[in-house]
Amino acid sequence: MSAATQPAPAATRSDPYAPKGLALTLESTGAILLALIWVLPLAYAVWAAFHPAEYTTRFVLTAPLTLDNFTRAWAAAPFARYFLNTFILVTLILAFQIVLGTLAAYALARQDFWGRDVAFVLILAQLMIMPDALIVENYRTLAKLNLIDTIPAIALPYIASAFGIFLLRQTFKTVPKELDDAARVEGASPLQVLMKVYVPLAKPTYVAYGLVSVSYHWNNFLWPLLVTNSVESRPLTVGLQVFSSADQGIDWAVICAATLMTSAPLLVGFLLFQRQFVQSFMRAGIK
Repeated sequence: MSAATQPAPAATRSDPYAPKGLALTLESTGAILLALIWVLPLAYAVWAAFHPAEYTTRFVLTAPLTLDNFTRAWAAAPFARYFLNTFILVTLILAFQIVLGTLAAYALARQDFWGRDVAFVLILAQLMIMPDALIVENYRTLAKLNLIDTIPAIALPYIASAFGIFLLRQTFKTVPKELDDAARVEGASPLQVLMKVYVPLAKPTYVAYGLVSVSYHWNNFLWPLLVTNSVESRPLTVGLQVFSSADQGIDWAVICAATLMTSAPLLVGFLLFQRQFVQSFMRAGIK
């Protein structure tokens, strides 16, 4: 077939909702400003942490680099214990959220029982309640249980996540019912159907939710501050606040070094898994 008789390629359709002209300029400018607002504090923290204290407010390109600020910060507070407490905390919360969320989501998506719709509505209603509104009652309950100043005290209010249940339920409802029926014909029990069919197909949702859960509880501050009083139970956020109070308040180089140490795991994790994070949420979108 000659070039003259070959069909012309189909014209690429433009997105009718894409911004154009002034709207595109404003959107790009806003995105750049937001990026600067996010990056500048981090850039300053990196500069101050890796330079001597006298250069925290002097941006001299030839300033010497040093790791002394990290050494001083690590020696000034029990950060090893804070890291251990935080790791135990986020692991404990995530494990309970996945187990409870999986069982609840499967029951709401595939099991028929009296009051199922009412239970789902109540779970959705929990999404509209700010956690801060429950602080007083949660504190009273944990005080009666003698759990104040323990890691379980921080974790208990979060072990059942309404958002996690909702997200997993929506994912389970997209699984073809034929797979469920085929597994039952083979003699699988409901728990085996859940573990062999639903859980493997929902891996992107678990990845996305796991990243969000770990990030949120790694950075959570107010509730751990209220229920912890000792080094044995303080997570990183509370430990950093105690460290940066009166005694260290004027040494910004050491404070920035400590801040980078506490946030480094999340920053590294995001940089390493940002593509998987975005793809997981795209695949686990609400259907």
